[in-house]
Amino acid sequence: MTTLVLASSSPRRRDLLARIGVVPARIHSPDIDETPHPRELPRAYALRLAEEKARAVPRAAGEAVLAGDTTIAVGRRILPPAESEAVQRDLLRLLSGRRHHALSAVCVIAPDGAVRTRLADTIVAFKPLSDVEIDAYVACGEGLGKAGGYAIQGRAEAFVRFLHGSHSGVIGLPLFETRALLAAAGILLG
Repeated sequence: MTTLVLASSSPRRRDLLARIGVVPARIHSPDIDETPHPRELPRAYALRLAEEKARAVPRAAGEAVLAGDTTIAVGRRILPPAESEAVQRDLLRLLSGRRHHALSAVCVIAPDGAVRTRLADTIVAFKPLSDVEIDAYVACGEGLGKAGGYAIQGRAEAFVRFLHGSHSGVIGLPLFETRALLAAAGILLG
């Protein structure tokens, strides 16, 4: 029987997998360089990171590895995670009143070594945000460390005018694409 290794320490990814009845046998947080390559486009960046994370995890016989990456982009610009409150404020000001892409890539390495990747490209439109709203959101601490400076599954969901694509992908793992990849890798799904 194939067992799954989750290449992520994200509790959100574990929770999302549980929604489709998947519990990883083991969790291993990969350590990779997430610096974008010069002139690397956002879609290619997200797919590359998901695959590099999956490849960075050692796997035993009979194990499959799943890794994901969620990248927020405005046009061709890859937005960094909000590593400080100042960066988070800048990111939220940039996203205020405009559309952006939440690119959620998933990679599964099957027990036979086959590598499969998929990407969900979700368009998210934020309402115009006032400085008061931005300051209050930054103060709550929810978006710190997150791609684009926000967590859609929390208070920032109230900023979303519309979303076209995968809600679970914006959270961190596109479940439709993930389920298809796991089934192809022989992971039993309920």
